[in-house]
Amino acid sequence: MQQHLERLQSATEQISGFIYPNEIELHWGLLVVLYPYITGLVAGAFILASLEKVFKVKEVEPTYRLALLTALAFLLVAPLPLLAHLGHPERSFEIFLTPHFKSAMAMFGFVYAWYLMLVLLLEIWFEYRADLVRWGRQAGTIKKVLYYAITLGSRDLSPEAVAFDKKAVHAITLVGIPSAFLLHGYVGFIFGSVKANPWWSSVLMPIVFLFSAIVSGISLVFMIYYVTTQLRGRQPDMACLDKLASFLLYALILDLSLETLDFIHRLYESEESIGILSELIVSKLYISLTIVQILIGTIAPLLILAFSRFSRLPSELKRVAYFIAALLVQVGIFSTRWNVVIGGQLFSKSLRGLTVYKLELGGIEGLFTCIGLVILPFVILYVLVKLLPPWEDAAAEVVEGAAAAAGRTE
Repeated sequence: MQQHLERLQSATEQISGFIYPNEIELHWGLLVVLYPYITGLVAGAFILASLEKVFKVKEVEPTYRLALLTALAFLLVAPLPLLAHLGHPERSFEIFLTPHFKSAMAMFGFVYAWYLMLVLLLEIWFEYRADLVRWGRQAGTIKKVLYYAITLGSRDLSPEAVAFDKKAVHAITLVGIPSAFLLHGYVGFIFGSVKANPWWSSVLMPIVFLFSAIVSGISLVFMIYYVTTQLRGRQPDMACLDKLASFLLYALILDLSLETLDFIHRLYESEESIGILSELIVSKLYISLTIVQILIGTIAPLLILAFSRFSRLPSELKRVAYFIAALLVQVGIFSTRWNVVIGGQLFSKSLRGLTVYKLELGGIEGLFTCIGLVILPFVILYVLVKLLPPWEDAAAEVVEGAAAAAGRTE
């Protein structure tokens, strides 16, 4: 009997790629990967916008309004992956009617409503109010009515009113910074608080999520600013690009340091799960973690940013290098979300085997749906930019037009 048990134990230890029948299904797919990725872009874009208003970093001023509109466009899409994953989006209003304060996932509805309604929309309203009044005087009938509705009928352009707008923007931004931290930090909290999953259970998870969000937001706004200025036939502000590249470099270093610290902490603890996690890293996640996330998405942009920022490259080459680094960062951050969400479901609860995730092309959880959800924020951003131009010269052109019209009237 004893020999039979020993042979059975030896055979069990050699099992690879096996999961017990009740552990086969992966409950979270690509839609749930997309959810923390989009919310991270929102938080990072808003934190970038706060650098100019709160910390007085004047070099990034050309991207301030663009960062706000980018955060709004992606925030409007942020809950859609979760709603699509749950299958009954019409039931989402029950979060507010029957609040469950002990559920971190349910509390997202309140965090989302607070950040959208009372922080981001208010800041955009006060930032644009005076310009909307001026634009309304020069616009056609449809836009004039629209601007009038957005400003709630406000027509006050007195120095006192404009000064109040600036104070309100500053105060709201102060409130918005911790709100942005809360918006994405709680996403990391959801994963980090799952004690039963050793891949997720880490006190550093919310902090890692937050710094990766800052990295992704800065790189996204950088790319949008670079592309849109080129499309408008203008030259990007090189001082702005250099400052954005510097912040991206420093944030990337901090993010890499935190992830390395988390990895070292797991190795030092060497709990019973270290065996299956090591097998997960060297087999199922080798390409997405080692190659894509670490080498392509972290090390490569770090080297490109460091060399480009502190070398004497021509401005044109430097801008292209910055853009490539920002694009690689986006690839790395998305891979990070993939490795957390999908990777945490690839091993058995018994820590004895691994499974695979099969990505579907069609269906509500498929690749095409997720591509559509990634494109949708850019469509919304295009509409917002047409309605609320974020460029520095937009307001100046309207003021000059109004002065010229007044001169002709006289």
